[in-house]
Amino acid sequence: MKRIFTYFLQGLLFSGPLAVTLYTVFLMFDFVDRLVRDPLKEHFQFDVPGVGILVLFITLTLMGLIGQTIIAKPFIYFTKRLLKRAPLLNVIYTSLNDLFTAFVGKEKKFNVPVVVCMNQENNLWKLGFVTEKNLAEFGLHEMVAVYFPHSYNFSGELYLVPESSVKTVDLSPSEVMKFVVSGGVTKFN
Repeated sequence: MKRIFTYFLQGLLFSGPLAVTLYTVFLMFDFVDRLVRDPLKEHFQFDVPGVGILVLFITLTLMGLIGQTIIAKPFIYFTKRLLKRAPLLNVIYTSLNDLFTAFVGKEKKFNVPVVVCMNQENNLWKLGFVTEKNLAEFGLHEMVAVYFPHSYNFSGELYLVPESSVKTVDLSPSEVMKFVVSGGVTKFN
């Protein structure tokens, strides 16, 4: 009986993360699909599973294409000027814009994984990512900004640390991020 229970736990450990990942992806796709599919079904009696995802993909692609043209430049300029006049909206918009740009933009920010000595007495180190090397505008010379993601969460903390306490890690940024977010249980390839 104990052996059967052990096999059951091993099966759960094997299939659990995969099932949760697949179910989460399914829920996201289903939500996006229903946003378009339900109104089409209600008004036109047109029901094709996946049409919402296709419409979303095409819409986002067209927005990206239009955003790169001269046509969108005045709109973007006007929107940024409008946001500057609304301080709270400006802070939210610029923060989110910078965050998206850091992950998928041309200037990716989480591409320099490092370990930082947080406590020399106890030899405590923390994994993070250098996001800014020049902090002179804060009056902090020989300091760098290091972002420390939290484990099992999509949040983190930003520390300004002496550059001498930082060592670069010769691993891919995605592997380091996966290691930190998993709480250190992910194995490196």
